[in-house]
Amino acid sequence: MELEQIISAFALIAILILILPGFIQTNIKKEVFFKNLSIWGIIVILLMILLIFIF
Repeated sequence: MELEQIISAFALIAILILILPGFIQTNIKKEVFFKNLSIWGIIVILLMILLIFIF
């Protein structure tokens, strides 16, 4: 792995660690949790597809 990829992966993991507790706390109900999780999943998939087409 290149240094650029390692730094990017570390930054994404750090952001996940910072955001995850608040995300879980605000989504105690299962319906709300799965709805928000699916919205974020769609956003991530769309970004991945967009990045694949750009690069």
